[in-house]
Amino acid sequence: MGKRVVAVVGSYRKGGATESAVEAVLEGARARGAETRTFHLREQQIEFCKNCRACTQTPGTERVRCGQQDDLEPMLREIEAADAVVLASPVNYYNVTAIFRRFLERLLGFVYWPWGQNGPAPRTKAQPRKAVLLASSAAPGFLIPLATGAPRALRLAAEMLGAKPVGKLWIGLTAGKPDCKLSERTLRRARRMGAMLA
Repeated sequence: MGKRVVAVVGSYRKGGATESAVEAVLEGARARGAETRTFHLREQQIEFCKNCRACTQTPGTERVRCGQQDDLEPMLREIEAADAVVLASPVNYYNVTAIFRRFLERLLGFVYWPWGQNGPAPRTKAQPRKAVLLASSAAPGFLIPLATGAPRALRLAAEMLGAKPVGKLWIGLTAGKPDCKLSERTLRRARRMGAMLA
């Protein structure tokens, strides 16, 4: 049976640079026999975190489910059943998009943080799945890890989801045209990263 790869995409635009790169990563995984699934966050109903911290109070190594009724829980179940994840967002105002940030903030159930404790602690340090982190920006790609918070946010999401990054793709200069086409070199690199997940 092939590996399962789940992508979480924080782009507002359909068919843009971020989504094209994610699709290339998944193509590479499928070429090696993987099954893939993509969650476009703009299409999911994910409520804002209420900062009630109810999900952080129960001790143990298992994630605690949030009490809000929305699309997050089915997404997390699919990710937890997967062998790998692709976490992707355009860079807006020097960080991931608001919809990706909303998803990230709702991952609080992966930590134990009882009242009186200064900060959260991961429920487990296990990393049973692989991850590819992907961001696109109007700035040159090499500036994404140097001048934005996007890589840190993507790494944190991977950590919460028990995924170890095995590939990072920072795509720059994507704002020149409304229908930015990725270079064949970038697409090949994305496919190679997808093959690493399968």
